[in-house]
Parts: sequence; structure tokens; C-alpha cells
Amino acid sequence: MGRLFGTDGVRGVANVDLTAELALGLSVAAAHVLAEAGTFEGHRPKAVVGRDPRASGEFLEAAVVAGLASAGVDVLRVGVLPTPAVAYLTGALGADFGVMLSASHNAMPDNGIKFFARGGHKLADELEDRVETVYDQHRTGEPWERPTGAGVGRVRTYDQGFDQYVAHLIGVLPNRLDGLKVVLDEAHGAASRVSPEAFTRAGAEVITLGAEPDGLNINDGCGSTHLELIKAAVVEHGADFGIAHDGDADRCLAVDASGDEVDGDQILAVLALAMREAGTLRGNTVVGTVMSNLGFKMAMEREGIALVQTAVGDRYVLEAMKEHGYALGGEQSGHVIVLDHATTGDGTLTGLMLAARVAATGRTLADLAGVMVRLPQVLVNVPDVDRSRVATSAELRAAVNEAESELGSTGRVLLRPSGTEPLVRVMVEAADIDQARTVAARLADVVKSALG
Repeated sequence: MGRLFGTDGVRGVANVDLTAELALGLSVAAAHVLAEAGTFEGHRPKAVVGRDPRASGEFLEAAVVAGLASAGVDVLRVGVLPTPAVAYLTGALGADFGVMLSASHNAMPDNGIKFFARGGHKLADELEDRVETVYDQHRTGEPWERPTGAGVGRVRTYDQGFDQYVAHLIGVLPNRLDGLKVVLDEAHGAASRVSPEAFTRAGAEVITLGAEPDGLNINDGCGSTHLELIKAAVVEHGADFGIAHDGDADRCLAVDASGDEVDGDQILAVLALAMREAGTLRGNTVVGTVMSNLGFKMAMEREGIALVQTAVGDRYVLEAMKEHGYALGGEQSGHVIVLDHATTGDGTLTGLMLAARVAATGRTLADLAGVMVRLPQVLVNVPDVDRSRVATSAELRAAVNEAESELGSTGRVLLRPSGTEPLVRVMVEAADIDQARTVAARLADVVKSALG
């Protein structure tokens, strides 16, 4: 069996790749592994379980809850809430671990399952590997140890999670948002209630898009992967800016008053300067990834802020932040982690902090984001290829070397197998957009021929 866990939990087509049996089995395995690791420390374990609005989340949640309770874990069902809300509540409620059912920005047929350790932190790779091993041992015949009688877990609904999480978001803001008009695109996802409520309580005038989830429309032509709607709406309503979330709201992208995108790198740049001014940018350092735009790196150098770059994936950004005590990190895609207030990327919190900076300075978002100039960057996704051979293909290596020689010091090439989908991402950055597109298209053709 190949590794189930990708860079952000286990994902696949619900009821095909991610079945009720798999969700149940992984939940039982996680309970056993965390017990073996001493996480429960002799007490009766407790878990927080949440989900996004996907229809498949209903049966998968039932499977997870059944698995946990059968393993002797008490379950608090918090219902439809963002991923960062489940992480926050795992810590705030003193739970031993949390479980979130979501496929984030993926299309509706997909779903996913991710686990949080005590405190709301993602499981370390070695614990995920152990969960897989224990699950596979059971799948191939090794029986579970099953509690009986009073030893089985109890299940209850925890309705206070919504207000508790919104109160947390409002409580960390440095100032109110009075006078701002903001468009929010919720992607018909997990933040459809949370984000508008938080922005409204903070004082903003809110216009919402994509806030009517029906279980089937999540990420469908809206949200952070489809910015066309929010760009038009911001201009139409004369809003100060817009914030777009993905399905589980662990990230956000922004749109300025003219309808131009403000990506994760630009958001990081704005927040880095705000936090430095407030004295909360520990180590005068921000953490990004190898996908961070060269323009972001140049801006941070100009401002005297150090940039640490990691592999792609917010889990690797978080690991670097925790290891060195840094306060701010994130990805170009809009995963932004403010470690003093969240244990994972939090799109609603990020949007609120960005809005607070606009309100506090009286400057436009476009003006604030102008601290960096994005160099043209082209990203091409090549599906249905053997992503495991990216690092070993001689044909691909030769093509990359040729492209890098052509681009010289003003550009770069990055090939990356997706951690959540069966595809390879080709990224080309250059001073000239036409050159970047030409090189990216050529490399994508080589990826298809070499790895197809």
C-alpha cells in the first residue's frame, strides 16, 4: 500500500479512495497510536471532530465518530467549521486530538481527513507513518483491542464552538474595522457563517458571496481558486477590498479596490511590516517556501527582514517557525500562519489582520501591497503523470538545466510533485512574462513525455 498521508492529510474521491471503512479504520488507528505515544497520559481521551459542508462529510463524520468512540475516545462534534477552528478548539478545550474532514480547495467529489495532536498541531510525519502502519496491520488481520461497557467513548454535540472561535478571532485584532466595506467570498465552504460574522462584529460593512453551501457547491466557480466573481463584486460595490477563502478556510487571497489580486506573498509582506512595527515579528524574520516570488524576497531584503524558505506545504513552514520561534510564515497560495494566535493557516484570521492594517494606517490595500513587486510567475499543472519520478528523470533534468541557462540570474524553474493530487506543478519565474510562459509550456510538454 502506498503512503496514504500527503502534505495535508489523506485525500481522495469520497466513497472511492476515501471510504467510510478507511475513515473509521484511520480514526481507530490514530487513537491507538496516540495512546501508545503517551498522549493520553492515563486519562480518558477526548477528541474534537469537525467538517466542511461537503455532502460526503456527513457519512465520513459518522464513520470517524464511530471509530473513535469504539476505541474508547469521547467525541465532541463541533459540526461545520473551518479547519483552523477545529485546531483552535482542540487546544482551547483541552482535547487530546482533533479530526477535520475536508478536501480544502479540491472539487466537491473529493474529501479528506486530517488529524491534529494535542494543542491543535498537525501530527508529525513519524506519527502519521505509525497511524498508517497500525491501520494496515488491522486491515490485514491483526485485531484491535476494543473496550466494552463503560470503556467505550461517549459522543455529544458541542454547539458553543462557533461563538468561541469567533470571539477568539475578534480578541486578537489590534484595532476595529469601522468604516471599511469588505467583500467576502466564502467558497460555499466551512467559513460561510464564521467569516461574515467575525468581520461584522469587528465593525466592517460586509458583502458576502459564496455563503450558501448546499453540500454540493463548495469551491464551485468561487472562492480563492476562482477570483473572477470577487474581483467584479469589489469594483461593483465600491468596496475597499475583498477576501476570498478556500473550502476549509485555512487560507485566503485578497483583491484590492481596483479588482487586482493580492496574493499570499503580498499579504505576508504587509503583515511582516505591521508586526515589525508592533514589535511582534520575532527574530525580524518571516518564513516562506521555495515557491515564494523573487519579488517578495527582494522586498524583505530591502526592508531588512530575513526570509527563511522551506519546502512547499504549510506543515514545513510551521515546523521551521516552531523550531526557531518565528511568529509569521506562509505560502504564496494564501496559507498564512500567525503563530501567536493560530497553530495552522487561518484564512479568516489573516483577512481580519490585513483589514486591521488597512484600517489602522488609512492606506489602501494596493498601496500597502506595493511594498513588493511580483515578478512574472507562470504555474502549469500537468495531470496524469508519474509524479514519483520527477527527481530521477534524466530527460527532465536536462530540460530544466537548459531552461535555467536560458533564464539566467533573472529567473528560476521549480518542478514539484503535488502532495495532494496526481499531478506535477511546473513553475517558471522570469523578468518577462512571455518568456516565462514559453519556458513553462516547453517544460510541461517534457513532463508529459518523460513521466506520462
